[in-house]
Amino acid sequence: MSAPTYTISDLSREFGVTPRAIRFYEDEGILSPAREGQQRIYVSRDRTRLKLILRGRRLGLSLADIRGLIDMYEEPKDTLPQLREFLSVLAQHRQTLERRREDIDLTLAEIDAQEAMGRRMLDQLVDASTTTFGSKKKKAGSRSVTV
Repeated sequence: MSAPTYTISDLSREFGVTPRAIRFYEDEGILSPAREGQQRIYVSRDRTRLKLILRGRRLGLSLADIRGLIDMYEEPKDTLPQLREFLSVLAQHRQTLERRREDIDLTLAEIDAQEAMGRRMLDQLVDASTTTFGSKKKKAGSRSVTV
């Protein structure tokens, strides 16, 4: 019995990615299907690698990190160093994301402060214009009416 094979359309449908994305991972050297004429033939190894690529992308890992982790598992080595490397990559990525979150929190706090200042200035201008004219004006149709 022969090992299962997949077309680019099969993998595209299964994983919800475009054929173009799969070809991109080929161009990057992470996937390497066999060819029969113009048709790409993917085997279980390619399917597993694509699954790992997409999992790494969901985690926000770079392609270089993903490639390194996938390649590391393809080499017959002791799994202890592989797991340590995997955890190291995750820890570094977590630190990067936490720094980004801190930057976003600081930016949002600055936006809050600027909005509050802008609203205070707007309120002061509205109060000043009301005081200056002694009355508020309402629009009635296309003309102003003093209330």
